[in-house]
Amino acid sequence: MSSPDLFEPLRQAARACGAMRTAVAYPLSADSLRAAFQAGELGYIEPVLVGPQARIREACEQAGLPADAAEVVDTPDDELAAARTAAELARDGKARMLMKGSLHTDRFMAAIVAREAGLRTQRRISHAFVMAAAAYPKPFLVTDAAVNIAPGLAEKADIAQNAIDLARALGVERPKVAALCATESVNPAMPATLEAAALSKMVERGQISGGVVDGPLAFDNAVSAQAARTKGIVSPVAGEADILLVPNIEAGNMLYKSLTYLAGAEMAGLVLGTRVPVLLTSRADSVDARINSCAVAVLYGRWLAQRG
Repeated sequence: MSSPDLFEPLRQAARACGAMRTAVAYPLSADSLRAAFQAGELGYIEPVLVGPQARIREACEQAGLPADAAEVVDTPDDELAAARTAAELARDGKARMLMKGSLHTDRFMAAIVAREAGLRTQRRISHAFVMAAAAYPKPFLVTDAAVNIAPGLAEKADIAQNAIDLARALGVERPKVAALCATESVNPAMPATLEAAALSKMVERGQISGGVVDGPLAFDNAVSAQAARTKGIVSPVAGEADILLVPNIEAGNMLYKSLTYLAGAEMAGLVLGTRVPVLLTSRADSVDARINSCAVAVLYGRWLAQRG
């Protein structure tokens, strides 16, 4: 059973921000077009469709969408060319957000991380899923389950900081980060537990700011206060985690897909560590997931703008 009410406050807050001009790269599938048009109708975004104009118009007609209802920036019929043009629009201030259409993720991200795109910051680029599950009382983040394959300590510090920033943008005053491992004990044979412990210390030293990080914590301890008490764990994060920082992409991928497909969790996905919000949804994601992602991106974009 899903909990759509957990996302509704975020949607309401995003609608109050006003629509953000969003470059949608290569939207040639019915789902990507419907998501862009629906997000526009709901007031989250002002879609700018970037790609081969004739094919975009044809795809709109086939999907029963008004082909003249959105601006189209014509490009060659090439995924990378469309992604580069979308990135240029964001770089030049002509779009405040970027949204993946029906192109392959590798081509979309290649255009964004390219040096000439001007969208990178000093921080490592990462990804976060915002999840809402019936068994947990609040939305929470899973990171990184989509971009960084096997991050080391330095990369995890950036991943944690990016996620803390997003959680703050969503209204969490001091986000609690659980550095997940297979055990709550530090074990030299399991490098992830050493990195989790180091991340906790980095918060104390001011190397990660704006949140609380504790680890290593096993998944049950992170989301269940009762499990933590049973194991005698004293932690400011246990049972109350706002962010689940996974040890690697395999763990993160399996966790978020288990929550989505078996627990019926709602989700949104967003790339972090860039100068503008980047919506990186899967071709298999529902229109609802894409809409949720737009709402989260709007709130993050407003937070970035206010921070300057």
